[in-house]
Amino acid sequence: MIDRMGMPADERLGLDIKRAEQVLMAAKGAALKSLDLTVAQYAALFGLADNPGISGAALARACLVTPQAMTAVLKNLEERGLVTRTAHPWHQKVLETRLTDVGAEALDLADQQAVRIERRIVEELTPEERDTLKGLLARCINAIHNG
Repeated sequence: MIDRMGMPADERLGLDIKRAEQVLMAAKGAALKSLDLTVAQYAALFGLADNPGISGAALARACLVTPQAMTAVLKNLEERGLVTRTAHPWHQKVLETRLTDVGAEALDLADQQAVRIERRIVEELTPEERDTLKGLLARCINAIHNG
C-alpha cells in the first residue's frame, strides 16, 4: 500500500521506532512509580552518577531534554534531598549538581527496576541480533543527521 506521500507503508519506520521507545518509557515509568521517580528524574540521577558536578545544561543534553525541563527535574530532586546544587567556584551563574547519599540510594533502587526491563529486551535477542539492532539504530540516526 502506498501512502499519501507516495511512500510504501511498509517502509515508514518512524512509527515503529517511536512505538518501541514509548513502550520502553512507559514500562520504566510504571516500574519507577513505586519509587516516586519519573523516567526523567531517573535519567538525571543516572547521568549525575557518571558526571558529578555537571551543569544543568550539560545534563539536559546528556538526557536528551530541554534545559527548561531539566531545571524542573533538578528542582524537584533537590527539594527531595536527592541532589545538591552549588555555585561553580569560577562561574557563579553555573550550578554544579551532585547526587546526595540518599540520591545514590534512590538511583540504585531505580536502576534495579530499569535493568529488569532492559533485560527482557536483551533476553529476547541473540547477541548477534543485539549487535545488529545497535548498528541499525546507529545507521538510522546517521541517516537522519546526514539528510
